[in-house]
Amino acid sequence: MGTRRPATSGTDVAAAGPATTQKRGAVVAALMLAMGLAALEGTVVATAVPQIVGDLGGFSVFSWLFSGYLLAVTVTLPVYGKLSDTFGRKPVLVVGAALFLAGSLLCALAWNMAALIAFRVIQGLGGGALQGTVQTLAADLYPLKERPRIQARLSSVWAVSAVAGPGVGGLLAGYADWRWIFLINLPLGGLALWLIVRHLHEPRRVRPRTRPRVDWAGALAVFACGGVLLTAVVQGGVAWPWLSAPSFTVFGAGFALAALVVVIERRAAEPIIPGWVWRRRTIASVNLALGALGLLMVAPTVFLPLYAQTVLGLGPVAAGFVLSVWTLTWPVSAALSQHVYRRIGFRDTAVLGIGAATLILFAFPFLPYPGEAWQPTLLMMLLGAALGLFQLPLIVGVQSSVGWAERGTATASVLFCRQTFQTIGAAVFGAVANSVLAGRLGGTGGIEAVTHGLGTGAASGATRQAVADAVHTVYFGAACAAAVAFVVLLTVAPRRFPVHKENAADN
Repeated sequence: MGTRRPATSGTDVAAAGPATTQKRGAVVAALMLAMGLAALEGTVVATAVPQIVGDLGGFSVFSWLFSGYLLAVTVTLPVYGKLSDTFGRKPVLVVGAALFLAGSLLCALAWNMAALIAFRVIQGLGGGALQGTVQTLAADLYPLKERPRIQARLSSVWAVSAVAGPGVGGLLAGYADWRWIFLINLPLGGLALWLIVRHLHEPRRVRPRTRPRVDWAGALAVFACGGVLLTAVVQGGVAWPWLSAPSFTVFGAGFALAALVVVIERRAAEPIIPGWVWRRRTIASVNLALGALGLLMVAPTVFLPLYAQTVLGLGPVAAGFVLSVWTLTWPVSAALSQHVYRRIGFRDTAVLGIGAATLILFAFPFLPYPGEAWQPTLLMMLLGAALGLFQLPLIVGVQSSVGWAERGTATASVLFCRQTFQTIGAAVFGAVANSVLAGRLGGTGGIEAVTHGLGTGAASGATRQAVADAVHTVYFGAACAAAVAFVVLLTVAPRRFPVHKENAADN
């Protein structure tokens, strides 16, 4: 089913076709390398924290090594999406890669924890450009019928890098020096940047009659609003109690900035977050569904390793394997999903995947205690297969429903929702798990206490049972998030996703 040509800005182009390359394989390799580095940086520091803190100090604020990077990535996604629609993908990707590499070098040279946190934010500013623009450019490079192949590759790179991050960080910190975690980015990122500059050639676009107007006020407001609200969520219950004056103050400031964003964006000629992102059923429903995906992913990525080590008694390597098996089935399922959605459509394929994921997540709390390692491993394999069938058709469907001049904004909105809800989910599910642990252990337990006990081999039978109950509760919450995505797709998403005429032509 076709769709009407959406209204475009003065920067839309008559000749805006797919990007061209002299060597498309070289560009794809660069995109995969850039995606891998951006994903790796979200988790690679985790196992190197003892060495970093021992060298630089600042234990009380080390969590900002993760939060600062992820906040910068998240709040810049919509900004880079709009800029790539205005000026093209290549300049945004080049600037983002340069920022990422500069941040990596500065991190390696950091002299104290405050400097390292600040430089991690610079890294995140570049990482936001890498994540969003790589996904968009992949859709530019391939016609609709070939997009599942490249998106499946990017999904596999993302999943493997995100899971492998702690292991890579531990190896570099243990056998070299923690600064190599950041120095290793320089040759790899430099190679990706060189390949992009050398081989990517976007089509010449018709110059607009008027100079492109960039909504810098909106970009600044979005950055400030997202940063304040996500800080409130990340630090709530950690740096201050949820029901406290600092919490109310930060949330209040965030909501005030959100109102300011609405005012600015309504008046802007070319808003960073245009209203059509939420007025079109296809994009709005996918944003909500993949936001739910961000929520449910917290359960396995954050809490399954704790469950595997504490409840099942596995070592760190074996626990990592239990989690990593879904990186095997996810990309395979994603690659095969094209054969399903070509028969039944994008929406129904995603409904099938998230329906299966809901049942799998609901099954986790019914695992026997203490159980065997193969049981959660099997569930993770099935979950990866289900989510591959769910996520990729939605991303391809959204990218195919818009033309070149809107693809960056649409892709960034999807990634922004997923990333934002994953950050929120980490805070919410962390609070839930802490509450269950405290209740089971008489008010003396919490995630930090259990992790410390695990590190010293002091996890008692009561602690193991409490962790099992807490993780089961988190998985139940993740199953509820999956059920919400299922309902959203059935009630909000159109039965058949519209295909923009630019995509229909090359299908």
